Amino acid sequence: MGLSVNTNIAALNAYRNLSSTQNDLSKSLEKLSSGLRINRAADDAAGLAISEGLRAQIGGTTQAVRNAQDGISVVQTAEGALTETHSILQRMRTLSVQASNDGGLSSTAKGNIQDEIGELKKELTRISDTTQFNGKTLLNGSYEGVFQVGANTSSADSITVDLTAKSMSAAGLGVDNIDVTSGGSTWTFGPGTMDYAGAAPAADLSFAFGGNTYTVDAASITWAGGGTANASQAEANRNALQSAVDSALSGSGLSVKFGAYGDVTVQGPEKTAAGAAVVTGDLVADVDGAAGADTATFANVASNAGATSAIDAIDAAIQSVSKVRSQLGAVQNRFDHTINNLNVAVENLSASDSRIRDTDMASEMVSYTRASILSQAGTAMLAQAKSLPQSVLQLLQ
Repeated sequence: MGLSVNTNIAALNAYRNLSSTQNDLSKSLEKLSSGLRINRAADDAAGLAISEGLRAQIGGTTQAVRNAQDGISVVQTAEGALTETHSILQRMRTLSVQASNDGGLSSTAKGNIQDEIGELKKELTRISDTTQFNGKTLLNGSYEGVFQVGANTSSADSITVDLTAKSMSAAGLGVDNIDVTSGGSTWTFGPGTMDYAGAAPAADLSFAFGGNTYTVDAASITWAGGGTANASQAEANRNALQSAVDSALSGSGLSVKFGAYGDVTVQGPEKTAAGAAVVTGDLVADVDGAAGADTATFANVASNAGATSAIDAIDAAIQSVSKVRSQLGAVQNRFDHTINNLNVAVENLSASDSRIRDTDMASEMVSYTRASILSQAGTAMLAQAKSLPQSVLQLLQ
């Protein structure tokens, strides 16, 4: 190489190598300070694309864990309420067994038992109507929740909690109409037999029950319409007839109810000592304006049938609630296993992303040390190369 003043090739070469070293040193400092091997797409374009895909999976899977935890919360809320539902049903069953003990209970005592059962039925319905999670009612037969427990959109990434099979209200469980004071079976005769818009009863109403006869004086009933009553008068006639019968049968244990469409229902909860028929004889009245009396004859009613029927109905309700609680327990266990699996997936995905994106600090420190030494050497050599043209001065002396 010749001596030149205008172009210092050695200095240019030293400068080029020093610039390259400085660039490597800068990148090493960036990786060491950020902890990331890939700080921009230029660092590793393919690696960045893979890493971002993994991060999408990690974020989605982490959220799926929280979704599954929400599912557990829903199940626990519903199951907790059903725990109390079970307790109420068990209490109702105990009361029904007590009510079936005819030999030790009066009608008044049975009525007191029925009062408590009535309140318990109301509470069953209240629990069903008010048990909620984040504004969603859980136990009224309308709840069906789909929980996203995966990072993707396939159906396999969801779990459904379905509580639509049955309402947990008293009506939904089939215990809304239980009555331990009743005889259980009822006899209904003749829809249309009682024509409340027709003529007033032409004869007294007579009931034979438990060895006694109960009579309603037809003349005591105020009847409207004179055989051509309108709808409101007909309803007033029905109410007047019902009031008179209720008054006459008060304390008898016999119940006679007049329906809106002319049907008549009779119930008798008590039994005679001799075991004879508890409802016997005729219901006699002439309320349809036709000649002769309308007559119906009634058969036996077992005294504890209402309580026995209540026990059967409550047993079925308990089984229904047990089935739902079992299903909820099973789905909660499924959520638990799902969460465990998702957490393992997050761990493995994070490890994969780390291998691609994170800095290997030891390896990078080696690179940094090398670049640092080369930078110092390059700086020194650039200084030496800059001084080379000074030797030309010796030729000019």
